[in-house]
Amino acid sequence: MNYKETLKHPIVGRLSFIQLISYFGTWFSQVAIFSMLVGFGADEITIALTAAASMLPAVILAPLTGIIIDRIAFKKLMFLLLMTEIGMTLCFITINSLEYVWILMLLIFTRSAAAAMLFSAEMTLFSRILEGKMLKNTNEIHSIIWSFCYASGMAAGGLITHRMGHDTAFVIDAALYCIAVILLIGLQLSSTHIDHTDSNWMMFKKGVRYLITQKKILHLILLHASLGLTSFDALVTLLADLRYKEMIAVPLAIGWINATRAAALIIGPFFIGKWISKDTLHYFFLLQALGIMLWALFEFNFYLSLAAMFVTGFFTTTLWSYTYLLIQEETDKAFLGRIISYNDMFFMLSNVLTALFIGYSAKWGLSLEGITLILGCGFIFAAMYYLWFKKRYL
Repeated sequence: MNYKETLKHPIVGRLSFIQLISYFGTWFSQVAIFSMLVGFGADEITIALTAAASMLPAVILAPLTGIIIDRIAFKKLMFLLLMTEIGMTLCFITINSLEYVWILMLLIFTRSAAAAMLFSAEMTLFSRILEGKMLKNTNEIHSIIWSFCYASGMAAGGLITHRMGHDTAFVIDAALYCIAVILLIGLQLSSTHIDHTDSNWMMFKKGVRYLITQKKILHLILLHASLGLTSFDALVTLLADLRYKEMIAVPLAIGWINATRAAALIIGPFFIGKWISKDTLHYFFLLQALGIMLWALFEFNFYLSLAAMFVTGFFTTTLWSYTYLLIQEETDKAFLGRIISYNDMFFMLSNVLTALFIGYSAKWGLSLEGITLILGCGFIFAAMYYLWFKKRYL
């Protein structure tokens, strides 16, 4: 079964189209947000904290998110979350100085909370209605769509922000979310919802107990969380501001670096997706480490860094989708919403810690190359951790 055949599934096809539109809008405005901060004169810590604000909801709200996903029907929940994203995006226009950066972080936190819950709800739905090769392909399609939107959204967002300003980017973003809402109305979804009679507190306790007792799932969640070390937003922004702004505008530098990485994220699965398995996974962790280290060596030059960034991104999508698949396959369907939310919590916590590590390390004088090398070493440890896990559990 190839990707084209997988997309013929009516639910997978329409949700993938909705993802394509909404994700494009999200990354389109992401460049505008960070370019706006640079324009306001934000320092390294402010940039890192802003990046962290987009990741914290998945960490803080995970227990509540899992219960909501398991209780509320998917289509109704998705509509409410998309409307929240529209409202928060339009509110970005009200931010006009660094004095209101705390309001910006609050708006980003709220929009990201809706986006995180929407993502977890989609992955829960796919896990309930699909299995085997179909589920694996759907995970990879989702990653490819995310990567394509990351590439095209960042590139287009950088260009529009440079030429027309960040407010225009925010309006375009909100309009794209509106299109996603219209497409959602036509989604034909048979009943996949599991009714739960337990109280919210009891559902929480049962979810935590299930996670703690399923050691195999817990280790897989930690392995998947290692992909949070590829959260490069703060690092790319600092490179654009401190290294490349003399030769290219900051919005364009941010856009093109991220677009190059995302192009590799898209292409990678087509070439290496068929090679990844439980027997080869550790090799992919090591290849990811080597890619990041290569980027560190070439960061001194903008154009060389673009080539190295492509190598860095080539293995990430395949690693992300396969480790996610392992978690989905091991989880009982009655606990899917809660376990997937906890998985996203650990993953986003890894992203937050990575963003803060980048910001504070740069503030304390560690070179950007040194920071990048440390992130690469993290994947060497991930490979060793998987080998231990494989020997004990597989």
